[in-house]
Amino acid sequence: MTEASAWPDRSVLPIPSYQQVGKLDRTVAGSDPVDWPRTASAPEGAPNILVVMTDDVGFGATELFGGPIPTPTYARLAERGLRWNRFHTTALCSPTRAALLTGRNHHVAATGIIMEFSTPFPGYHSIVSKSVGTIGEVLTGNGYGTAWFGKNHNVPDWLTTPTGPFDLWPTGLGFEYFYGFLGADAHQFRPAVYENTTPVEPYLDRDDYHFDADMADHATAWIRRQKAVNPDKPFFAYYTPGTAHAPHHAPKEWIEKFAGKFDHGWDEQRVRTFERQKELGIIPADAVLNPTPEDYQRWDDLSDEMKRVCARQMECYAAALSHCDHQVGRVVDAIEQLGELDNTLIIYIQGDNGSSAEDPTGHGLTSEIGVLANGIVDREDFMQENIDEFGGMWFQNHFSHGWAHAMNTPYQWDKKIASHLGGSRTSAVISWPARIADQGGLRSQFTHITDIVPTILEAAGIPMPDTIDGVEQVALNGTSMVPFFDDADAAETHTTQYFEVVANQGIYHEGWIANTAPKRLPWVGMGQTHADPFNEYEWQLYNLTEDFTQSKNLAEAHPEKLEQLRQLFLDEAGKNQVFPLDDRYIERLRPENRPVHNVGRTIYTYYPGISRITEGMAPNMKNTSYRVTANVTIPDEGAEGILMCQGGWFGGNAFYLLEGKPTFSYARSHYPEHKYTIAGTDPVLPGDHELVVDFAYDGGAPGGGGLATITVDGVSVASGRIDQTIPVRVSADETFDVGEDTGTPVVRDYDVPFRFTGILHQLTVDTDPTT
Repeated sequence: MTEASAWPDRSVLPIPSYQQVGKLDRTVAGSDPVDWPRTASAPEGAPNILVVMTDDVGFGATELFGGPIPTPTYARLAERGLRWNRFHTTALCSPTRAALLTGRNHHVAATGIIMEFSTPFPGYHSIVSKSVGTIGEVLTGNGYGTAWFGKNHNVPDWLTTPTGPFDLWPTGLGFEYFYGFLGADAHQFRPAVYENTTPVEPYLDRDDYHFDADMADHATAWIRRQKAVNPDKPFFAYYTPGTAHAPHHAPKEWIEKFAGKFDHGWDEQRVRTFERQKELGIIPADAVLNPTPEDYQRWDDLSDEMKRVCARQMECYAAALSHCDHQVGRVVDAIEQLGELDNTLIIYIQGDNGSSAEDPTGHGLTSEIGVLANGIVDREDFMQENIDEFGGMWFQNHFSHGWAHAMNTPYQWDKKIASHLGGSRTSAVISWPARIADQGGLRSQFTHITDIVPTILEAAGIPMPDTIDGVEQVALNGTSMVPFFDDADAAETHTTQYFEVVANQGIYHEGWIANTAPKRLPWVGMGQTHADPFNEYEWQLYNLTEDFTQSKNLAEAHPEKLEQLRQLFLDEAGKNQVFPLDDRYIERLRPENRPVHNVGRTIYTYYPGISRITEGMAPNMKNTSYRVTANVTIPDEGAEGILMCQGGWFGGNAFYLLEGKPTFSYARSHYPEHKYTIAGTDPVLPGDHELVVDFAYDGGAPGGGGLATITVDGVSVASGRIDQTIPVRVSADETFDVGEDTGTPVVRDYDVPFRFTGILHQLTVDTDPTT
């Protein structure tokens, strides 16, 4: 084999350029002609690739899979591709995303839990090793144009700051372009968006803004630009909306489309979906509908008023998912308009896990961070009086766990319960018209989220490299789904797969699954923990070849089979960094549980323009006294605006001038009784001033109250009680900002960005003002 024919060697990345050089003389005339160095390009005919994955969407949510929600783009792609009814995720967000991006099991990618709950153990610390390269790195290194749009949730919690380091951000993981958000969820009307590593506020001055539409705009523009500049270069777009994770936000006109469509309730919906799934052939004729656990809220036990509230929640969820699918359709339309659709491999995964049953009440919730993290209890009268706010900007609404269970029909359990199919099994469609002949077909082989990378690589004709940047790569755990494109009866290749999230354990092997029964219900964030979950949890056994819905526990009938699979779980867990098993959840949430770069620091000094500082890197003003000092110059015409803000409408605090008057506002939550404002009576006069707010914490249990006092040049101008404060976490997405506010306002007396119109020289936060 000649040197030229051996190039490019795709087993080593980066691929060096190649130039065949002949004779080089001291003169040009005496030298052999030479071509320009060649750089690696994608294999000839390699397809464009679009991977779409929605968030918190159960197997039975979409009309295509028997559910109530129309997703015409999903259905359109299925007509020109294949449906997959035994496709599995990890049952939780960050772990599924890490497995998709790397082709390795989630613990191998150090992502055994979501970023905000990471612990220092190798399978859980959230710092993806350089030996676990991503599909972005591989495709970029092989001549693809690559971009990531939408949700990330794979940057370690303490590294989601505008100052980096950025090596674990999308552009540090091989993607050439990123437009999206980093955390678990996003306020769809006021998201914390980054373009590459730069924070941007795309919603400003746009009353009609919605992030899903903005995502589609940016993805469409990027794809068109790729093909306009270099039509022969294939693209890879990773498109991951935050929908339908809470908050379930949708444009008002989309919510109105679903008015009255869910008045029959979730128990009836589960039966309707199950019957429709059988009619469509999505599940076998002998499949069993698993009964809803007794702990779940029953629709008929709700009052008429709360039935209307809960129906509205489902209208919002349906609107959000349908609207999201419409935006995906705009991206697909753009690809078709370019004449590229036939040779574009589109993998559309409907849900990174099952639908979320994390609502602890049975009647839904109005703020995820307030209820799940900070212990707020929704009042039914408040929900009824504000029913029109569901789906809009002033609620972080999440539907009842009853609706989640209906969306996960016909399986047991829901998101986070990795031991059962309601948490792990979602639906998927793969379309590639130029390659898939059995268009509209159904595939029922066991497949897993780790199979996506091997499928992409085989389709593109690219091997997984042995090394990336000199680092030897860990072997892929997934297997390619390409052999199933041509043969509906092809033998399974992914024959063994463990499952584990929050000590919910399972092991699939050659048609059987052994799994634990959950000790905590899906909505129980804090509760009893166990020293040895492997032995303390009850184990069950199912033959999925004969029992499609995991409904008949055979543990007593086949104890030897159960023990064999339990041992196999231990083997797989040992090989994949699953140990130690840990069934804590919300107990891990506090940002201070992860690496804190400000250990021992009590004085924080900031200047104007310093914004979007995430909670883990900001001053910790929870459960403590603190002092905020702003040195300002007020112009002759007066000034107003934000001096400092952390969080927003659903929890936070803000120090600002309103109509010139020094003001401090605090939000324990979005409830009116949790909004506190202390303000001076007179505007601050022109000139140089020191403005201070002192918060003296009462002490005691987390979330206690305190006294806030505002001084101007050392003179007290206002003081007042704040009876309750945020105990655990200010926000999952909003930040600490200086001289402006981003996201949502703490109170509605102002709106973002409300930039300070005077001169802010310096702002200092002291978290130990008594010393």
